[in-house]
Amino acid sequence: MNMIHFMQRHSPRREDIMRIIESDVVVVGAGPSGLTAARELRKAGHSVTVLEARGRVGGRTHTDVIDGAVLEVGGQWVSPDQTALIGLLDELGLQTYSRYREGESVYIGADGEAVRYTGDMFPVGRRTGAEMARLIEELDRLTALMDPKAPWEHPQARELDTISFHHWLRQQSDDEEACNNIGLFIAGGMLTKPAHAFSALQAVLMAASAGSFSHLVDEDFILDKRVVGGMQSVSERMAAELGDDVVLNSPVRTLRWSEGTDGTTSVTALAEDVTVHARYAIMAVPPNLYSRVSYEPPLPRRQHQMHQHQSLGLVIKVHAVYPTPFWREDGLSGTGFSAGSIVQEVYDNTNHQDSRGTLVAFISDEKADAMFELSEEDRRRQILKSIAAFLGPKALEPEVFYLSDWGSEEWTRGAYAASYDLGGLTRYGKHQLTPVGPIHWSSSDLAAEGYQHVDGAVRMGQFTARNIATALTKQRALIG
Repeated sequence: MNMIHFMQRHSPRREDIMRIIESDVVVVGAGPSGLTAARELRKAGHSVTVLEARGRVGGRTHTDVIDGAVLEVGGQWVSPDQTALIGLLDELGLQTYSRYREGESVYIGADGEAVRYTGDMFPVGRRTGAEMARLIEELDRLTALMDPKAPWEHPQARELDTISFHHWLRQQSDDEEACNNIGLFIAGGMLTKPAHAFSALQAVLMAASAGSFSHLVDEDFILDKRVVGGMQSVSERMAAELGDDVVLNSPVRTLRWSEGTDGTTSVTALAEDVTVHARYAIMAVPPNLYSRVSYEPPLPRRQHQMHQHQSLGLVIKVHAVYPTPFWREDGLSGTGFSAGSIVQEVYDNTNHQDSRGTLVAFISDEKADAMFELSEEDRRRQILKSIAAFLGPKALEPEVFYLSDWGSEEWTRGAYAASYDLGGLTRYGKHQLTPVGPIHWSSSDLAAEGYQHVDGAVRMGQFTARNIATALTKQRALIG
């Protein structure tokens, strides 16, 4: 008997080793949104299976150890308005600590000079400062008119959605430095796309999701606290509660779904070695990954079109660890801003009770493109030189240097979250949460309050779980 015949006779068939699971709900994605939904459904008495493509839980939150240093590779901050996340942290028994912010901040303007300052406003010229204040006031006014759950109903929705944020700013002001600085808080700091690539309405939604534009320009508010042990521990603790109902290394390839005339539904999720038969499915991944799954029957036309108009941005999250937080000795907080520099933002990111000092810096959109065109050695040199422009020459020699590159992650492909192209929010936004038969959508990308933050992921998980729990109750009543 040759080897081929031996293997054919003695190798187990795929269907013989496939694990078959019956659940009320199958969740695709073990990030904060999917795990919150699963946890809430379990508490409501329903059976749940979570399928995760990666070998870990947490999605776009990831606390890792790199060269002996604990780094928050993904999302990490908690702000006072993020009550859903704060409530979950309390339930899970997780503690928070404040970001270090004592001392002076540093601003680098168009002239390339580093200026130390205190307070909320950048140390710019009188006219530029007045223009920035006026732009913030106007954005706060527009934000106050928006319901973040229905941005397409804003009284100026179409007008704002058909002009880029870049060009809208320049309609309001001829002060280029003011426009660039205001753009920094949305384009570089949040959506991580060039300001010409998304609409003014999308920018207003970003502000409305945080309560006001003023909140976005206040780093002491939006970047208030961190989780002791790292933000990924939120997902890890929820996954521990769910136990074997979380299945890792299982990317879902196909969702087969049906919807009966009597209101009953069913869905089958096919992964590599797992098949889950359920009543409902939750796609708890960012919209750019929806097309990684084949749907049988196909999704409706509206969904196909909508998903092509949602995309993630690009940001490099830089981690630099030093023997001590040397900037504090110089009276600096570690905070720095510059719309024109390679590094647009830098913060003290020292871990709880850690004697070493850690800086985190961000390089967004086209500036990130430029960095990835360099060799690894040149990239490191240019980035550290940019950080040193804020905090001095000691920044050039970290003990640990690491770049979080979510754009190259197979199961993410960008950061921080998806946003629409010009006109997409008014054209498609009201349909983004519409279920397709038994398939529901849940991620921070689709949130109103807490949009693109862990808080938004938690809110969406809770919202989706409530809707499905209600539907399951109705189905059971129909079945009798």
